[in-house]
Amino acid sequence: MSDTDSASPRLVLASASPRRRELLAQVGYDFHTVAPETDETPTAGETAHTLVDRLARAKAEAARRLLEDRARVILAADTVVVLDDEILGKPSSPAAATAMLRQLSGRVHDVVTGLAVVTPSAAQLVTVTTAVEIRSLTDDEISWYIATGEPLDKAGGYGIQGIGGSLVTRIDGSYSNVVGLPLAETVALLDAAGIDRPTPPLPFTA
Repeated sequence: MSDTDSASPRLVLASASPRRRELLAQVGYDFHTVAPETDETPTAGETAHTLVDRLARAKAEAARRLLEDRARVILAADTVVVLDDEILGKPSSPAAATAMLRQLSGRVHDVVTGLAVVTPSAAQLVTVTTAVEIRSLTDDEISWYIATGEPLDKAGGYGIQGIGGSLVTRIDGSYSNVVGLPLAETVALLDAAGIDRPTPPLPFTA
């Protein structure tokens, strides 16, 4: 749907992530997507919280520059994995994914997401953190998982919503945050921005 189409949704998701699109659609929002290019390189000494907040805001602002209709409400997010204050982004190769999974094996790490909702007059930012425990992994298990191809586009080298869910023994906090879009906080920000709640589904009947 074109951005100039008068019937196009007021809400814009600034993301190329199919997981974020699925989560937002799952709760019933009507939205349009754009995928702005943003340099996600951390700056020297930048903390995970500062990084995800900065990138979420940058993605939203980059999306607004692509839109002809500046009255849209833009939702953007950025997610990283943090272990011992080290930021683990998306692995660049199978070797990098192997190294990340060895670091995470048998440990608890944090998944940190920055959310930005930007309107023509204001920007709201929220940071959400979830603790995740990965079971102890053998090198054979890591090699098998790498061979599935799943780790290569996932922060930290695993996807909890896919095969990587079998690596996770415990989470403390928002599950949807680990997938990439914390839904409770997203709904609260969109409420504050004046985006109507999704229409409730029909009652379940057996």
